[in-house]
Amino acid sequence: MEDYTKFRLKSKDELALLLEGKDRLFVVACNKCFKEFAAEDEPECGEFIAFAAGQGKTIAGSRIVDFLCNKPMTEKWFGAALLANTENVFVISCGLGVQTVAELAGSAVCAACDSIGSGGHGMALTKLRCEACGQCYLNLTGGVCPVVDCPKGLVNGQCGGSKGSKCETDRDKDCAWDKIHERLRAQGRADVFRSRPAELRDYSRVNFNDVSGYVRTIRESRFEGYYGGLHISENKELSERLPLKAFPLPQTVVIPLSQYDGTPEAPLVSKGDSVKTGQKIGEAGGPLGSAIHATISGTVSAVEPRRHSTLGREVMSVVIESDGKDELHESVMPFGDLGDLSPGDIAALVREKGIVGMGGAGFPTAVKLRPTAPIDTVLLNGCECEPLLTADHRIMLEYADDVIFGLKAILKATGADNGVIVIKTNKQDAVELFESKTAATANIVVVVAWTKYPQGAEKMLIKHTLGRKIPRGGMPIDAGVVVCNVSTAKAISDALKKGLPPIERAVTVSGPKVRNPGNFMVRVGTPIKEILEYCGGLTDSEAIVKLGGPMMGFEVEDFSAPILKTTNGVVAVEAGISEPTQCIRCGRCADVCPLDLYPLYYPQYAGKGNWEGLKQKSVMDCIECRCCDYVCSARIPISDSVKYGKRVLKGMCLSIC
Repeated sequence: MEDYTKFRLKSKDELALLLEGKDRLFVVACNKCFKEFAAEDEPECGEFIAFAAGQGKTIAGSRIVDFLCNKPMTEKWFGAALLANTENVFVISCGLGVQTVAELAGSAVCAACDSIGSGGHGMALTKLRCEACGQCYLNLTGGVCPVVDCPKGLVNGQCGGSKGSKCETDRDKDCAWDKIHERLRAQGRADVFRSRPAELRDYSRVNFNDVSGYVRTIRESRFEGYYGGLHISENKELSERLPLKAFPLPQTVVIPLSQYDGTPEAPLVSKGDSVKTGQKIGEAGGPLGSAIHATISGTVSAVEPRRHSTLGREVMSVVIESDGKDELHESVMPFGDLGDLSPGDIAALVREKGIVGMGGAGFPTAVKLRPTAPIDTVLLNGCECEPLLTADHRIMLEYADDVIFGLKAILKATGADNGVIVIKTNKQDAVELFESKTAATANIVVVVAWTKYPQGAEKMLIKHTLGRKIPRGGMPIDAGVVVCNVSTAKAISDALKKGLPPIERAVTVSGPKVRNPGNFMVRVGTPIKEILEYCGGLTDSEAIVKLGGPMMGFEVEDFSAPILKTTNGVVAVEAGISEPTQCIRCGRCADVCPLDLYPLYYPQYAGKGNWEGLKQKSVMDCIECRCCDYVCSARIPISDSVKYGKRVLKGMCLSIC
């Protein structure tokens, strides 16, 4: 049996009749779904164009797309301008694609194919339905399908049982034939069914299950806040009510001299040196570097390569043995009153104190505070969209004044007029607290965002909050925005008020495989092993431990590796057991991608070394949220291919430059 959601060109005799009296054709073809992945386009479009040309027809244009039934993505390129010199639109797809194009075209469309008889589509990317009956009626009915839209399944015309345009057998449904005649009148084809003979339908079809409940819920809620994304179980109740506790001072810290995936910092200390808490031990290397500081007082026992927690390789690190005193360095002192500081002063302090984005990315904050284009808004990200993580939530509840002070410093440094604190609906206590504390501050507002993953990603945040879209390959600065995490704002406050660099950070230790979840203020450089042991260890030796959240976090195997400035969580989750299989082009990954990308191409292109193909498919725009991994029917680790492809493309760029 042929794959049940495919389609085939009509016979040449049928196509010849269909082409009679028609010219200047625009051909829209779908690349098919539910098949083994192939990067090559399906042949039907070329075959049809060749046949039509042989019939003396002019082809005004053509377009081959992935998942034609995905209306939000299709309508981005399909419009009146595209059809300006076109008289007839021919669609090569199953009935779902034909219906989608018919809705968008606003004129008659012609179905050049028949769906292969099967008894219904499975995981379609639209609310429209197609029974894949193998006898497509859409040419006759203006793109409205009587088979699925008419509760009685009538294909020859109205039964006379319409009551107020509602079907007499299902009062919740509009009469399909009313819709058909309305569509035909709008197309100037009102007489199509006046002399239409009766037709018999073939009901001998194979039955398939309807789309799974999960995909239905994604369909219904896809536009809550932004296109794509997921509504997933967050399990934040494991730790969200647990206050931040000071984690015991570690005996040994390992501080990598590369906290951000950029130029390693230069060590300022040697083995045997005595250091104090807050003392600079690594000088920023290059414009994207970040100064490194001692997080405890004691003696440097080694300056040597150690395993990095997230980069997957060894990097030069400073190892410090504690003297138990936690004595502050002389440089740790208040920097001055915010009103007396210039924007340059604030940016210089942030760079000197080594403050980076503490939401997980680790980008040096000082760079954001020296914008190269006008900035009008600073967004403070309090969404914390990853499941399990509650560290930022606790920071907002317990250090609200410091967060707001940090935001004011960012506003002054960037010259922005407006500050926006974005908090998700699942943190109502934080919403109410910040609304009360900012009520008297005219240029700072609180915006409540949908609880949806990955709502906290910069591009999603800017689009939802300000209605601005960052162009492909662009950055928030291109939209006049700077985005910072709430923990970063607190770190800036600590630097200004106390002179403290980020020697510690809020960390959530949670997950179904952690015995005693909690939220802790942990010194940077503390080994992961000590943190897990303090929380009672793991309940399952096979559990996967990640730094960060379960979606975008980095899996770690060496528990002697330290936490970093960017480590907002240590989570333990159940190990996956499914082995990947071949991609079947189900389209789920494209459906949930919040950046409107086509992730299904990335593993195929990366596997074949097709770097130009990856670039053309905008792999560099991927935010690595792993939504595609989460829904992949074949359990393909798509994001691994993304990371690999990005590394190769960056290396190629560096070699050329």
